[in-house]
Amino acid sequence: MTNTFIISFCVLIIMAYIFDLTTSKTKIPSVILLLLLGWGLQQITDIFEITMPNLSGLLPILGTIGLIVIVLEGALELEFNKSKLPVLKKSLIVALIPMVVLGFLLAGAFYYYQVHFTGGTVDPDFRKALIGAIPLTVISSAIAIPSAVNLGKKNKEFVTYESSLSDILGVLFFDFMFRNATINFESVYMFLLQLILIALVSFFATVGLSYLLAKINHQIKFVPIIILVILIYTISKIYHLPALIFIMLFGMFLGNLEEIKRIKFIRRFKLKKLENEVTKFHEILAEGTFLVRVMFFLLFGFLINTEELLDLETFYWALGIVGLIFLIRFIQLKASGLPAMPLMFVAPRGLITILLFLYINPEDNIAIVNETLITQVILLTVIIMMFGLMSNKNVEKEDTFLSKIKERMSMASFDANRDLKTETVTKSSSEQKEAEAKKTKSEADHSQDEIIKTINEAKEVVTDKITSEISSNVKETDEEKDKKYNESDNEHFEDKNIDDKDNDEDSKDEKK
Repeated sequence: MTNTFIISFCVLIIMAYIFDLTTSKTKIPSVILLLLLGWGLQQITDIFEITMPNLSGLLPILGTIGLIVIVLEGALELEFNKSKLPVLKKSLIVALIPMVVLGFLLAGAFYYYQVHFTGGTVDPDFRKALIGAIPLTVISSAIAIPSAVNLGKKNKEFVTYESSLSDILGVLFFDFMFRNATINFESVYMFLLQLILIALVSFFATVGLSYLLAKINHQIKFVPIIILVILIYTISKIYHLPALIFIMLFGMFLGNLEEIKRIKFIRRFKLKKLENEVTKFHEILAEGTFLVRVMFFLLFGFLINTEELLDLETFYWALGIVGLIFLIRFIQLKASGLPAMPLMFVAPRGLITILLFLYINPEDNIAIVNETLITQVILLTVIIMMFGLMSNKNVEKEDTFLSKIKERMSMASFDANRDLKTETVTKSSSEQKEAEAKKTKSEADHSQDEIIKTINEAKEVVTDKITSEISSNVKETDEEKDKKYNESDNEHFEDKNIDDKDNDEDSKDEKK
C-alpha cells in the first residue's frame, strides 16, 4: 500500500508538471486539468472500491499555506516605483470597486431570498448574507497569475497586481464583517488600530527576516525563512490581524531592493549579497508554490461530489452570480480605460474563495451559500476564463511609435498630461546632462592641452640637459686624448735622446 501511494503521488505530480508546461501552448489553465485529474482519481477509487481516509481536513491547511506562498511569490514579482503608480492605481480601483458593488448586490439578493422564499423558517440577517457573499467576490491569484502567462507583459503585470490586491482586500473586507456583529465607530476604530499594528509587525518582521537572509551562512537557510513567515502569519491571524498585508509588504521589500537601497538605514544590510540570496529564495519559493498549489487543487477535485455538482437549484444561482461578475467587470474595465478583451475573462474564483467559505462559522452561514454553489461558481468562472483566453488572438507586440500614440490617445487626460510633463522633465534633464557633458569634455580638453604643454617643456629641459652632458663628456674626452698624445711625444723624445747619447758613446769608443 505504501509503494502504491508513493508511485501514485509521483505520477500525479509529474502529470501536473506536464500540465503546467503545456499551458502556454494549449491556453488551457492547469487548474482545470488538476481538478479533472483529482475528480478522475475519485472515480477510480469508487470503481475499484479503494478505501480512502477522510482528506477534507487537509483542505484548509493546504489552502492557508498555498495562499501565503502564492501571495508572497506574486509580491516578489511586483515592481514598486514611480513608473508603476498608474497601473497600481488602476489595479486597486478595478480590484476594490467591483468587489464592494458585487458583494452588496449579492448580499441583497441573498437577503431577499431569505425573506420571501424560506417560508419564515429563517431569520433574515443582512450581515450574514454579506459574509456569505464576500468569498464569491474575490479573484483568486492562485489561478489568475499562472493563467496570465500568454497575455503579454502589460496585461500580465496588471493581472498580478489586481489579483494580489483582490486577495488582500477580500480578506480585509471579510475579517471586518466577520469580527464585528455591529458596525459602529468603535468597530471602525479597532479595524484601523489593527492595520497600524500589522504595519508595525510587518516592518520589524521584514527587517529581521531580511537580516537573517543576508547573515545566515548555513547551507540550509531558505526553509527556516519560509517557516518563520508562515508562523508570523498564523500568530497574526490568531490576534485577528490582517496578516496578508505582512506577506505582501515582505515580498515587495525583497523584490524592490534596487529602489529602496537609497535609504540610509537599508545600506547597513549587505545588499549585494542580499540580492543574490533573494534570487535563490525566489527560485525555491516558486518550486514550493507549485507543489502546494498542485496538491490543493488535486485534493479539491478529489473531494468534489458529482451528485451535488449537478444540483439545478444552486446551478441557476451560480449562472446568475457568474453573469453579474463579468458584467460588473466589463463596466469597470471600460470606465478605467483598460482593454476589456481579454482582461474581462480573467476573474476566476478559487483558493481564496474556498478558504473564506471554510472560515464561516456554522451560526453565520446561510443555506443558499453552500459547498455546491461555491464549487459551481469556481468551475464556471475558470471554464469561461479558459475559453476567453483560447479565443484571444492578440499577442503583445513591440512598442512602436504608432502604438505609443494610440496608447496615449486611450489614456485619460490626467494621465496624458502627467506623461507629457514627465517627458518634458526628462527632456530638460537630458539636455542639462548633455550640457554638463560638453562642459566636462571642454574642461578635460583644456586640462589635456595643459598636460601636453607641460610634457613638451619637460622634454625640452631633458633634451638640453642631455645635450650639455654629452658636450661636456666630448670635451673631457678630447682633453684626455691631447694629454695622452703629449705624454707619448715626450716619451718618444726621451727615447730619441737616449739613443743619440748611446750612438755618441759608441762613436767615441770606435775613435778611441
